[in-house]
Amino acid sequence: MPNDATFIIKSAELETVCGVTSRFPDNELPEFAFAGKSNVGKSSLINALLNRKSLARTSAQPGKTQTINFYRVNDSFYFVDLPGYGYTKASEQVKAQWGRMVERYLHKSGMLIKVFLLVDMRHKPTEDDRLMYDWIESQGFEPVIIATKSDKLKKNEKPKALKLIRETFGLKEDSLIIPVSSENKSGISDIHELIKNFLTK
Repeated sequence: MPNDATFIIKSAELETVCGVTSRFPDNELPEFAFAGKSNVGKSSLINALLNRKSLARTSAQPGKTQTINFYRVNDSFYFVDLPGYGYTKASEQVKAQWGRMVERYLHKSGMLIKVFLLVDMRHKPTEDDRLMYDWIESQGFEPVIIATKSDKLKKNEKPKALKLIRETFGLKEDSLIIPVSSENKSGISDIHELIKNFLTK
């Protein structure tokens, strides 16, 4: 990854799709995983980060991502799209399968650098969000919180929303939360910069 100030996406492709019984690829490049509840805007964020319109499939129907999808970026690293959680229409058996699949990925991947946990900035993080944060931590990773759909809030509403997220997760005042909007692209460059910093360490 070059050390320049600009984060340029030269290439991006969906390389591997893994279901509940799939063997995960033995990737030799760094991985950045994205977790979040169904309909939090995960696919839209990945598309915005990759400057693509529809590489990651978006849907008005929650629960679309039921696999772990590996996107190879710039032949330098991977974005890993984890299945959305909290999808109420999924059976308990399916939810358990998704959970085991994500747990297996976090245990097996030797190249995972960071997990980004997406929460909807318009609402208080759910119990599922809080459990996922604690669970990611228990696997040895410190999640970076990404607050999606920031364009839906007025400017004077955002500090209160960020405070509520910090309090719900028990975060310190200086803990990193990145407000983003896949619509107007605000915050995208902040995530790019963070990823670049991890890659150049």
